[in-house]
Amino acid sequence: MQTHHSGSSHSRTLDLRKNNNMTASWRSKPTLFLVCLLLSATGALPGQFQLEPLNATVLLGSDVRFNASMQGLWNVMTWTVGEFLVTTVLNSGEITSDPEMFSARFCSIGDTSCVEFTIQNVSHHESGPVICSVQGDYGSKTAQLYVQESGTLHIMGGNVTVMQEEQVEFQCVLSKWFPIPTVSWTWNNEAVNSSLYNTTSMTAGDSFISTSVLKFQAVRDTHVECRATLESLTSPQSSSVYLVVVPKPTDWTVLIAVVVSIGSFALLVLLIFGIIFCYKRRKEKKTTYENEMRRVRTQSQISTVHVAGQNQGQVNPGYVPSGQTSIAPSELNDSGFFQANGSTVFESPDVVNSTNTGNAYISVDKPAFRRHRHVTIV
Repeated sequence: MQTHHSGSSHSRTLDLRKNNNMTASWRSKPTLFLVCLLLSATGALPGQFQLEPLNATVLLGSDVRFNASMQGLWNVMTWTVGEFLVTTVLNSGEITSDPEMFSARFCSIGDTSCVEFTIQNVSHHESGPVICSVQGDYGSKTAQLYVQESGTLHIMGGNVTVMQEEQVEFQCVLSKWFPIPTVSWTWNNEAVNSSLYNTTSMTAGDSFISTSVLKFQAVRDTHVECRATLESLTSPQSSSVYLVVVPKPTDWTVLIAVVVSIGSFALLVLLIFGIIFCYKRRKEKKTTYENEMRRVRTQSQISTVHVAGQNQGQVNPGYVPSGQTSIAPSELNDSGFFQANGSTVFESPDVVNSTNTGNAYISVDKPAFRRHRHVTIV
């Protein structure tokens, strides 16, 4: 039992000690906080400063500036470009720079909390880190310097004169640029679609050479401009030319084709009508010829019959003797013409032509006979 009590009392003693230690630690925190404030007020804590800008992009040959701002007291500041220490600044105002292209000054007179560092006529060698270090508890800050180079550009060939709707090509050459510039085209101050041009680049030492080719169809007079820009350029560099478009001469090909087609069609129609007309004329001629031959044969047959009758001595039954004024009914035949009885000799007129029959009768004058008139009617 005693052993058990002694163990309990020991554990209680440990618990009391723990509680006392915890109370002491919580009570000591305000004291530590005050100590920290006093140390910071006396400059025992590390100092702070700012470097601006942390990224600087400038053109080759220009000047660039960096500002370092400190809070509190400091003694020595150094500036390093790349791997070389170039400038030293003392809080007392003494500044040392080597070479002369590097310099430093206080931002304002009598104020040592700000230092301005300048690099004059920068080159590609200065590209890279720029480090500002303040001795003591301030440490260092690093900025990045980018040096760009703006070269030249021009459009090959100058002004161009082409026919309307002709394909035209412009070539813009850019030399000694770093880095590769952004190339764009405009016509009549309007941006050209990037699908109409193509840009290629290649290295040439520490810079680049670029070539941009623009192709489009000429429609009207156009002011064509090639532009190149870099981040460090306030405005793009440009080169421009003029495109003069001459109206396209009248194309007679379509008209000639239409005329030839119409003419060929008209000739074909005329040829068809000519063939039909000739065929009809030929057919009509053939029919007329056959009719004429038929009529001639018929007349020939009729003439043959008449001639055969005359050769047989047929007498014309109708005649009127000269000087006779009346005819006895007994002397009229069936045809109503006078016939002399017992007369065997007749005298016909000199010549009697019948246009209806085409027959000719020839009379022979014989003084011993009396003259009579003969009429033949068909």
